[in-house]
Amino acid sequence: MRVMKSSTEMVRQQNSGLVLSALRRFGALSHTDMADHTHLSSATVSAITTELDRAGIIERMEQQAATGRGRPRVLFRPSRGCGYLILVRISSDVVQYSLVDYAGTLMDRFDEARGASATDVTVFSRGMLEALDRLIGRSSISRDAVLAISISSKGLVDTAYQRLVWSPVFGDQEIDFQWLLRDWSARIILNNETRLTAQAVARCLEKKQDLKQSLAVLSLGHSIGLGIVQRSSVGALEVTAPNFGHMLHVANGGLCRCGARGCIEASTGFYGILRTAFEVPADTIPAKFVPLAEMDRIAMSARQGKRMATYAFRQAGLALGQGISRVLSLHETMPVVLTGPGTRYYDLLQAGMVEGLAQSQPVRREGMPDISLMDDEAGLVFEGHKQRAFDDVDQDILTLRPSASAAMKAG
Repeated sequence: MRVMKSSTEMVRQQNSGLVLSALRRFGALSHTDMADHTHLSSATVSAITTELDRAGIIERMEQQAATGRGRPRVLFRPSRGCGYLILVRISSDVVQYSLVDYAGTLMDRFDEARGASATDVTVFSRGMLEALDRLIGRSSISRDAVLAISISSKGLVDTAYQRLVWSPVFGDQEIDFQWLLRDWSARIILNNETRLTAQAVARCLEKKQDLKQSLAVLSLGHSIGLGIVQRSSVGALEVTAPNFGHMLHVANGGLCRCGARGCIEASTGFYGILRTAFEVPADTIPAKFVPLAEMDRIAMSARQGKRMATYAFRQAGLALGQGISRVLSLHETMPVVLTGPGTRYYDLLQAGMVEGLAQSQPVRREGMPDISLMDDEAGLVFEGHKQRAFDDVDQDILTLRPSASAAMKAG
């Protein structure tokens, strides 16, 4: 009997997860819509929504018919007051803090510019703790109401222990976010930023029914990141973020921010393009941050036909194309989506990218991959944060709250 009860509970929890996932992906839905998206029976969906509604996990809303006549349509969505998420994006120039409710609605956001001491982990950690308290204080929310703090950065992350191992901002200085945020009861989540971007792009294309079997998302800017999306044998999306920017491009090439010589990023990141355009020695210590205004001036020179500026962007494009060709050789031919602030210079990078790609056997045999641009990287990172964090938080809630729901029924 105990085994049967456990199996029944597991099935109910799994089905509840399908319902919540559908609401996350498609917005407010009716019983009929949920049944269509989850392939569950109407009776099962009705039982699940009743339980989740009573537990305060979802809430019902009414949508008046377009004609204004007839009974309103009953829709369900995650309950805004069920809890809150804090999303932290660490980038080369700012740290962004966002507060969202359980329905995914943005409630508050502010950016903190990175000062002269921005690379000092102790200074950053103290500032982050102060910023988190300020964020919830502005909305009069208690720490206990925060379900998760989701953090992202470019670089190498240890997602099992929530440690930032290496990043363009802090170099080899590690940050143990689990320890730093030990006074918070919230789940702590750390992700590579480009992995979040790739997941958001994949979900966006999936909604449009335009997602192929695999996808590469390349982030261009101060840093260079790559996310690869592939479908598993059961159709689930699997997202990885290989260390593409620090893959060797040319032996003894330009000095990279990681300390190595000849990385792809050393030729294609903003500091690499600047170094080539101004004919700075290859072993010059890379700039931590290159303002967009400076990159725009170099781009203007290139568009006016200035030789070194044009050459800098072409060489960057060539390195990107050759790097992508290696990815296609290891995986398969797949569409490539470019994002990040560097997309504003795609017209200058394109010729070099095409040349670099054309040098590889997969492209010569199967043709040039489809390349498209999605330039709102900040928005994609935000959506990726929510998607990955809610995947974890929803499972936490479904695991912890059945007893509360049962108690409410019994009462």
